[in-house]
Amino acid sequence: MSAMHVVVTGAQGFVGRALVKRLLAEGLGDERVSRMTLIDVAFDAPHCDERVIQLTGNIADPATRARAYAEPVDTVFHLASVPGGAAEKNYELGRSINLDATVGLLEDLRSQPRVPRFVFASTVAVYGERLSDTVDETTLPAPALSYGAHKLMGEVLVANASRLGWIQGCSLRLPGVVARPGDGSGLMSAFMSQLFWRLAAGEPLTVPVSPEGVAWWISVGACVDNLLHAAIVDVERFNARRAYQMPVLRLTVSEVVDALATRFGSDRKTLVTYLPDPFIERLFATYPPLLTPEAEALGLRHDGDVDELITRAMAQ
Repeated sequence: MSAMHVVVTGAQGFVGRALVKRLLAEGLGDERVSRMTLIDVAFDAPHCDERVIQLTGNIADPATRARAYAEPVDTVFHLASVPGGAAEKNYELGRSINLDATVGLLEDLRSQPRVPRFVFASTVAVYGERLSDTVDETTLPAPALSYGAHKLMGEVLVANASRLGWIQGCSLRLPGVVARPGDGSGLMSAFMSQLFWRLAAGEPLTVPVSPEGVAWWISVGACVDNLLHAAIVDVERFNARRAYQMPVLRLTVSEVVDALATRFGSDRKTLVTYLPDPFIERLFATYPPLLTPEAEALGLRHDGDVDELITRAMAQ
């Protein structure tokens, strides 16, 4: 088993924490992680694993990126972002992190002694709010938010950097990843995760969509499975775009509530109040069927069913 250096941006975030935990415990494919550089604007506490280096800083800052890349890098997981709602309120901040920093991360890798793998966390926000009756892998993106526009640009940058030989890159479009702890500040889709934790705890919750609202769902466990797989799959199998939609479960909000009530108590249904916000409903609860045969052929997977979604979403 050979050793490797892995860099994770946005490592303190919800998906980042789960990814780091898995990498330290399992390695990546047949390789063990000997050094892991984590970048975020802040960390709750020093990491207990001696292989971990925590860099507090802004990834838009060249000096922060230089520190991360000081030792030869084998794999980069680029998860850092300013989420949709926050990026829409502060365009300059959103562009700085969601676009400019991605350019910097890719260009800085040109000087590496070996070509690293690069996995970029994109988003279903690239599709926008006017979706066709069915979305598949030929559907053209039409972002409705700056966040989605910048992520789509990031996908193009990853593909171009791969063509230039700077990286061996792949972009994965993440759907609603659950179940994120806390109030989901800055995330208009926060209600998707709050359903799990509030109903498990027997607490009331008002959701900004209708019970018939349909969303695309994936657990953090399945999401991390896919990120790890993208970092080790044979690059010759990648499509020309170097971009894939993660497979999802397509479920109504009421289907998720019913499944949570089955697990935690039938009274949970009475705790949910529906107060639809037309804008949030359009963006997060009007999703058509999503067909992903290309991604599934590559080995990417969803949770399988709503019960497994709940189990893996809450296994944190």
